Amino acid sequence: MNYLAHLHLGGSRPNQLLGSLYGDFVKGPLKGHYPAELEAAIHLHRRLDAWTDQHPLITEARLRFSPELRRYSGIVLDVFFDHALAVNWASYSHEPLAVFTQNFYKLLAKQTSLPGRLVKVAPWIIEEDWLGSYQEFEILQTVLKGISYRLKQPGVLAPFWPELEDNYLVLLNDFQEIYPQLIEFAEEHWLVN
Repeated sequence: MNYLAHLHLGGSRPNQLLGSLYGDFVKGPLKGHYPAELEAAIHLHRRLDAWTDQHPLITEARLRFSPELRRYSGIVLDVFFDHALAVNWASYSHEPLAVFTQNFYKLLAKQTSLPGRLVKVAPWIIEEDWLGSYQEFEILQTVLKGISYRLKQPGVLAPFWPELEDNYLVLLNDFQEIYPQLIEFAEEHWLVN
């Protein structure tokens, strides 16, 4: 899962939303540098990543890609699943996606101290409507290109595009099968935290 799914699953209160995003930018042990609820959301983000990485449905979905591409297939699935969530948003939320994203952008814009490289990334997330743009399948090419540069291997994810197009419906089905399980996993986390 990428940013949108983590935000959707991480809870609706401000610190939960922030922690859901911070999970990609805060590394190492949590030592009370943030409010408890925010750290609980970072912890959930990490647990969701670990849970999905080991889930049999994710293993099966990764096998849909050519063997030479599988090394990075988890990254591509994360991005694709945000697209799948965006296009099916109404099935998982009563709040319209545009309202959800704008409310989150307002919250993010108010933050005076952001962790790590989020300081540089946050303005782009807001200005370019990263979360809402996932509705458009074609935007995934741009997202994957950007991730390739962060991997210091420009173009390494480009070969995935034809296979994403060919496997679109089956990957969408994979998402629809696993996402309710992720919702349940996240809800259980908040029951004990």
